[in-house]
Amino acid sequence: MSISSPWYHNLIRWFDSSNSYRDQVIGHYGTEWLRALPFGLVHLACLGAFWVGFSPTALAIAAAAYAVRMFAITGFYHRYFSHRTFSTSRWAQFLFALIGNSSLQRGPLWWAAHHRQHHRYADQQTDPHSPHQHGFWCSHVLWITSRQHFATDLNAVQDLARFPELRLLNRFDFLVPSLFAAALYTLGSTLETHMPHLETNGPQLLIWGFFISTIALFHATCTINSLAHQFGSRRYPTDEHSRNNGWLALLTFGEGWHNNHHYCPGACRQGFFWWEIDLTYYGLKALSWLGIIWDLHPVPDRAYRHEQER
Repeated sequence: MSISSPWYHNLIRWFDSSNSYRDQVIGHYGTEWLRALPFGLVHLACLGAFWVGFSPTALAIAAAAYAVRMFAITGFYHRYFSHRTFSTSRWAQFLFALIGNSSLQRGPLWWAAHHRQHHRYADQQTDPHSPHQHGFWCSHVLWITSRQHFATDLNAVQDLARFPELRLLNRFDFLVPSLFAAALYTLGSTLETHMPHLETNGPQLLIWGFFISTIALFHATCTINSLAHQFGSRRYPTDEHSRNNGWLALLTFGEGWHNNHHYCPGACRQGFFWWEIDLTYYGLKALSWLGIIWDLHPVPDRAYRHEQER
């Protein structure tokens, strides 16, 4: 049984996610269609590419937006906020939370709370996105539209919730993506006026730099939920179905070494061996050389001993 809220509450939740479902009895995977409407519209906006065309400038900015935000999601939303695999300053913590939030994958507290639940109950019924429990489409995307998963479990992220700036970012998680989209439109309009040889404009940069880049980033991230628990190799006998998948690792900057990660979730590095490309780890290592982050948690010796004993 589920208790529905007034329809206008879902409109408010587009802008203020603190208006949550905590006081309701939630039906499992009940989709709140009005609440999820903006998510669908972002997908539809990608079709605008047929009207705005493309240019090398637009493609380059789309690729850069994908790469920078993928690093923020994998390096900070995942390896820092969810697993605390290194230390950093408060200003860097907030800066990369802002960049990650621009990916339209909601706030850092929401992301970390759900990911911690995933590790706590991996591939069990209460795992929010297990393909073995809920099927491919639910694990890949539909779980995000479920009213059960809209709220942030602050009890799961008490270490992060003590920072008011992170709580604010988490509450108004639609603000930063909107500002990023507006900035790209403004940039495109400025380039059209002052650098016409770049052959781009506001609508084109908005479509490619924000909408297409964001959707590509979103679905690449979600392959770790839906595919990396089904396809690939298993080096370690973990108690769930995680797999190592080199193709997904390239797409997600190292997250595809997922069996490695489930065996040692506290390690900052997920590609444990030199041949396992982990672009996020290389970026984090560079930040450590600059003094922006420190105390990177190494791969524990037990991971290498297990490989030697095979």
